[in-house]
Amino acid sequence: GSHVQNTKHVGHCQRGTSYLTCHHSIGQPRLQEIFEIPNKWRRGVSYEEGELDRPNWTGQTPLSRLVASLIAFKPLYSLLKLGARQVFISTAEKMNVPWREMTKEILESDVYKEMEGIENKSIVYPDYYLSPFHAYDEGNLSWLAAAEAEAATMSMVKRAIPDASSLEEAIDIVRGNWLNAIEQHHQQYSGNLKIRDILDIGCSVGVSTRFLADKFPSAKLTGLDLSPYFLAVAKYKEKTSPQRSNTFQWMHANGECTGLESLSFDIVSICYVLHECPARATINLAKESFRLLRPGGTFVISDNSSTEPFLDEYYLLDLEQTVKDAGFVNIYVIYNNVLKIGPDFNSRLF
Repeated sequence: GSHVQNTKHVGHCQRGTSYLTCHHSIGQPRLQEIFEIPNKWRRGVSYEEGELDRPNWTGQTPLSRLVASLIAFKPLYSLLKLGARQVFISTAEKMNVPWREMTKEILESDVYKEMEGIENKSIVYPDYYLSPFHAYDEGNLSWLAAAEAEAATMSMVKRAIPDASSLEEAIDIVRGNWLNAIEQHHQQYSGNLKIRDILDIGCSVGVSTRFLADKFPSAKLTGLDLSPYFLAVAKYKEKTSPQRSNTFQWMHANGECTGLESLSFDIVSICYVLHECPARATINLAKESFRLLRPGGTFVISDNSSTEPFLDEYYLLDLEQTVKDAGFVNIYVIYNNVLKIGPDFNSRLF
């Protein structure tokens, strides 16, 4: 079953750069305490607090080796992939996520012409990015993956908050907690640094980018991703969505070496990316984020566990130590597990 873990690591770097992660991790939690978050934007939501151990099927255990060998057997993996995909789509639609309808709308739109102005044809993809992801043989380099990305995200959010009365309420909880945590942390550690420039690394089809834009309406948003297909959908969605006051830039680049100017952002966000990365990429992303942040800026990581090619490395990597090594200090860690939504929960508080 799915169990969601919201994780926040808070701190700042030696030159004054702040660090925060909001981490949603699906697994089997070993937690210690139930409490009510006092902040008004979490009123009525019950949480557990405690550290989540890595699952016993990761690492070099016999179970881990068995799981790895089963996945490596191509005929079996293909059957598992097909079955999992069908179940995932049907489950999403039972939760009122119009998966097939949303996918069809994108695939039958004018999204394809957005690719021309976005794709960097000279880019060299890292080897890990060419692995199959999310049951797509082409990984993130396909129109189908791009067309289904937003529906898949909505489904993940609803599964994460099973007690939510609706999909909208689940989105309010997950995204609202994330955005308000960013705002509170930035206010506490930034020294009144105005939020002018936000970088969303691994922005996918721009879902997290648009949420950041709505939360910080005076900021300029840069959405960066390795998939030109995802970026084309992001740009198409930006054009066809209600107009925002923000300016958007969509950038086809590698988040490990963006080529962007140092000290040029007030917030760097990495949302649902690290579970798809080997450890070396995560380390490089942390270092690059540190380089890009202005003094007093805020670093945000939000993620969930999943059955990805580099899941062992994702669980085994000490993320806290990784960001310390990148230069961040004074890191404060809280593990929160959403358990129950109380009757007084009001999504309008977001």
